[in-house]
Amino acid sequence: MTEHLRVIVAGLGNMGRSHALAYHTNPGFEIAALVNRSDVPLPQGLSGYGIRRFFDEALRDEKPDVACIATYSDSHADYAVKAFEAGCHVFVEKPLATTVTDAKRVVAAAKANGKKLVIGYILRHHPSWIRLIAEARKLGGPYVFRMNLNQQSSGHTWETHRQLMQTTSPIVDCGVHYLDVMLQITDARPVEVRGMGVRLTDEIAPSMYNYGHLQVLFDDGSVGWYEAGWGPMISETAFFVKDVISPNGCVSIVMKEGVKSDDIDTHTKTSTIRLHSAATGADGKFARPDEMLSMEGEPGHQDLCDLEQAFVLKAVREDLDLTRHMDDAVKSLAVCLAADESVRSGAAVKL
Repeated sequence: MTEHLRVIVAGLGNMGRSHALAYHTNPGFEIAALVNRSDVPLPQGLSGYGIRRFFDEALRDEKPDVACIATYSDSHADYAVKAFEAGCHVFVEKPLATTVTDAKRVVAAAKANGKKLVIGYILRHHPSWIRLIAEARKLGGPYVFRMNLNQQSSGHTWETHRQLMQTTSPIVDCGVHYLDVMLQITDARPVEVRGMGVRLTDEIAPSMYNYGHLQVLFDDGSVGWYEAGWGPMISETAFFVKDVISPNGCVSIVMKEGVKSDDIDTHTKTSTIRLHSAATGADGKFARPDEMLSMEGEPGHQDLCDLEQAFVLKAVREDLDLTRHMDDAVKSLAVCLAADESVRSGAAVKL
């Protein structure tokens, strides 16, 4: 094993730049090339790297060990398969693909070429979300999952959202994170999903919607909903709800007052985890008060990207078994794509 892994980074939007910074500061990696269709401002630390235009040429010329794919969703599958066939390990931003067939094709290519595939589920590397999942699993199912992430966006953020919605709806782009959390907690199989969506602006295609809501049923009796809306019309009220309820109590994320929905750190910071036990005493009253777990000092967005790429390095060096990681990525995507299908058909989808 060489001392460092040579990596190319394709796509230099918000996430691509953050991942590139993570590679730049991690001595286990060496950036071989940055790839983007146009010149973009680079943060301090990346300004010394040139920007190449074509992913295929970067693969051929640089022969990297790792390809980081942070382009728009519709290119994820093709880029990942090309990278595997070129002998690379792959980190790909979520969603893994825009169809379940393509997602399975990527996983098959990883296995066929004996390479690691890590999908950008950033919450899997967040200490507070790891704790949330652990506490929820202790409660035992069946579960009720109540989750959303709405973003009142304007200016550059709304422009980014409009670009994303050229190929992917909000409940797919963001929903895969939270379906992944549900899958980690329940271990059950999703069996049915229903989606609803509304187009609230003429600034997106008639076939797209910028507000969506999905409901999912699991084979252990658990149920969940997820809501996502993007745009200048979206409400800041209750934009961040993260609740897991079981017969034995619930675990919830409590956000600080005054946080803004388009603040990227807000999407991952938890502030406080609230644990509630349903146990009661002889008098019928709760046996103990709720427990508030302070998450002070939790990592910020760049720190989480650093942790993600440190995991990529660990997966390669220690030959980690990523089977469950890949399976959950396909399942979470399948639920969200089925919800998108349900929005368009008006009918529930069996999984």
